[in-house]
Amino acid sequence: MKKIALIGSTGSIGTQTLDVIRAYPEEFRLEGLAAGTNIELFARQVHEFRPRKASVATKELADRIRPQLPEGVELHYGDQGLIEVAAGTDADTVVTAIVGSAGLPATLAAIEEGKHIALANKETLVTAGHLVTELARRKGVALLPVDSEHSAIFQCLNGEHPEEVRQITLTASGGSFRDLTREQLRDVTVEDALKHPNWAMGAKITIDSATMVNKGLEVIEAHWLFGLPFEQIGVLLHPESIIHSFVEYRDGSVIAQLGTPDMRVPIQYALTYPHRWTSAAKRLSLAEIGKLHFREMDFDRFPCLRLAFECGKIGGTATSVYNAANEAAVARFLKGEIPFLQIETIIETALAKHEVQARPDLEAIREADRWARALAETL
Repeated sequence: MKKIALIGSTGSIGTQTLDVIRAYPEEFRLEGLAAGTNIELFARQVHEFRPRKASVATKELADRIRPQLPEGVELHYGDQGLIEVAAGTDADTVVTAIVGSAGLPATLAAIEEGKHIALANKETLVTAGHLVTELARRKGVALLPVDSEHSAIFQCLNGEHPEEVRQITLTASGGSFRDLTREQLRDVTVEDALKHPNWAMGAKITIDSATMVNKGLEVIEAHWLFGLPFEQIGVLLHPESIIHSFVEYRDGSVIAQLGTPDMRVPIQYALTYPHRWTSAAKRLSLAEIGKLHFREMDFDRFPCLRLAFECGKIGGTATSVYNAANEAAVARFLKGEIPFLQIETIIETALAKHEVQARPDLEAIREADRWARALAETL
């Protein structure tokens, strides 16, 4: 039986992870469960899976939910609660499904305890890729990608020699506004932005998909996961989201991973690797689809992706500022405080004002994060 801890249990990736665990009750044991503020759903999850440790965002929420929980569940809260769930149980694998940079300390703590990481939290590698990969290497811990694109690359690299890779290419759906011009983007609403054409995702990631920040974060993450320079990482617009990503080798061969857009597939693969278990996902019929379409990425149309490549090449705290400024800007857009196009302006302004530190420690990363958020709130 595999023992799992899950942080971010009430979000899109978290609930789909529980679908996978639910499908194989004899194979998985949930040791820890952490969520943010959706305590109603969280309480139902705790009753169903009976983890040894659980955590919510604040002490107030913990006090509210404690009488509703079954006996034997140890309840925590806040950042330390995330660390308790991630690192303080008998779990073999920790699924990091929490959105944003809040997942970094818990992930580092879990790696320190020798736990394998099923990584759905892009920001962990974006903000501290050098710290996370070095610690994972030292502890002999596997970083198993959960994102569909990184899972695809991971699968396409299986059994191959890394030095024979010419390029990896991440595919992008283009998000809610892929067919709109820059002029048409001026008046889009939050409701429009949240209508992703292919994937069921949380609000923040759906907005990031529309700005292409999500793909930018994935590019930076791919650099750390697969040890490739940014010159060997490409992005291609693929509206159908059937080819999840592909690898080109130096002999001209291209290996791609295909499937229906269902996040339960890469989640399950990360939990069962190196084996493949039966999945409830709809089988792919290429005959039914008929055609697949591809377009070169337009960096003028999607400047946030261009900024991600630039930040990745600069390195250091540049990627932390890119991520933090975006998180703050997206939160403001979702609250109706700024228009859609202002997100990219805020990111670019924060980067222009930031003095980059080349190889920051954890405290320097946190300071850059705080600085970028505070600045983004004022722009």
